[in-house]
Amino acid sequence: MLTIPASVLLGFLMVLVRMAGAFVFVPLPINGAGPSQLRVVLALACTFALYPRWPAVNPPTGLAQMFVWLISEAALGVSIGLAVSFISESLTVGAQMLSLQAGYGFASVVDPTTQADSGVLLVVAQLTAGLLFFATGLDHQVVQAFAWSLDKYPPGAFAISRGAAELLLRTGAGVFVVGLRIALPIIGLMLMTDIALALLGRINSQLQLVSLAFPTKMLLALAMLSTILVVFPALYNGFAAQVFSAVRSIVAR
Repeated sequence: MLTIPASVLLGFLMVLVRMAGAFVFVPLPINGAGPSQLRVVLALACTFALYPRWPAVNPPTGLAQMFVWLISEAALGVSIGLAVSFISESLTVGAQMLSLQAGYGFASVVDPTTQADSGVLLVVAQLTAGLLFFATGLDHQVVQAFAWSLDKYPPGAFAISRGAAELLLRTGAGVFVVGLRIALPIIGLMLMTDIALALLGRINSQLQLVSLAFPTKMLLALAMLSTILVVFPALYNGFAAQVFSAVRSIVAR
């Protein structure tokens, strides 16, 4: 008869709760479109992958201590998952800025992650971020971060300090920095286009430039976007390095 020690079961449960807390925020390409069971399967798979790092957990003294352990494990998982989600959100913020300036905010498609209408550039940015997440190997770094956390924090030992919270907030502020770096060249081009069209309309009031402004800005934005697309992986990897540096600092505290 197969018997599993209670310490092994408790270690499995604590690691699973830690992983499940992260998978709420980890930017999967099928964040909301796939079945909810998929997240459970991925959390279980990552939990078993970390089997050599499972801690030996002594049974808690009561339900109160068990509840505190579960909250602590979920908080650590959510902290790591939230930090990782900042990476993909940086591209989404940049796409949102572009949509408003270039007129693509009026074009909507069905978002495969939420099954709702969303801006076309937002959907492209979300899918691109999801593909870059796996293409650059960030999924391996997420598992590695959890391996570090298991070495540093046994079950119930993690507590969010003020320094860790401030570091997480500063990392979140980088979302807007990266988004602005992506959108700023196109926003500048749109501003110059508006000024040029305004001057032409001032010089010759007979020109009907209002009907041309909208398609012109969309075509210029698309051309500029295709030009700067090559820098997206570099920006993505650079911000990802900052995020995982912050994750290592949080885990090491």
